[in-house]
Amino acid sequence: MPTLDLELLRSFAAVVSLHSFAAAAVHLGRTQSAITQQMQRLEEQIGHPLFVKQGRQKRLTEHGERLLTYAHHMLALNDEALRSLRQGQLEGNLRIGAPHDVAETMLPLLLAEVARTSPLLQLDIHIGRSPYLMTSLKSGEVDMIISNRADAQSQFEGVVLRNSPTVWLCAASYVHDPTKPVPLIMADGPSIFRRIGHEALDTAGVAWTPRYTSSSLIGIKAALRAGLGVTARGVEQLDAGLRVLGAGDGMPRLPDLAYYLYVRSHVVNPVTRQVFETLKKHLRLPRTDMPA
Repeated sequence: MPTLDLELLRSFAAVVSLHSFAAAAVHLGRTQSAITQQMQRLEEQIGHPLFVKQGRQKRLTEHGERLLTYAHHMLALNDEALRSLRQGQLEGNLRIGAPHDVAETMLPLLLAEVARTSPLLQLDIHIGRSPYLMTSLKSGEVDMIISNRADAQSQFEGVVLRNSPTVWLCAASYVHDPTKPVPLIMADGPSIFRRIGHEALDTAGVAWTPRYTSSSLIGIKAALRAGLGVTARGVEQLDAGLRVLGAGDGMPRLPDLAYYLYVRSHVVNPVTRQVFETLKKHLRLPRTDMPA
């Protein structure tokens, strides 16, 4: 398959942006006939006309509109890669997502490493739930995420940041009665902690009852501190106002959760790729096969 010529694409984008062959020629320092020849060569490459006459003007054909989108993307990647390689330091914008659970623990360490190795990068931070962050990464709304969800469909490239113990948390003053159903504090919507908590209790034959639900980690911790019940959560959430319930309290053991750093598979954005490779190198993160 032939390769599109970036110089032809640059001239094409200039013609569209400046609305004339003549203006594009002046902008690019070429003659108008040279620009015309370039557009003819580009049309030969793709096998379709790019422009159609409309009165005294020319407008893009359907294939021209489609090519323009690709041209902008390819030129932006080319220019960004050259800037990065010539200047020796990355510039641009990197959008990083992380779940609430690790926004105050793992995320700051990651951001500090990015800032240390690429100080000219502008960082755009997105905090949300892991399943929604996975969707945002897939759609291209973010460039890189921390997530506690395994990539079952192999859509992403990832490394394990750490394996985190999951524990039963309650208020320091909470009085647990193992003869009664466990009053659970849970997240509404999709929640891996709610799922593994339910599964552990059901497998162990421990009765439970829903006591309180919240759409945010802040709400869950407020209910915990108020003594409303118990929740399954990462050990990162343990603080002076909370304590852990264990086997001595009649509570089943919970599985550890892996936290991954993900980018889209075969990512071509040079900023995302270089930051990801740098993080793997400097944080000594092992490559992992994603479990189904």
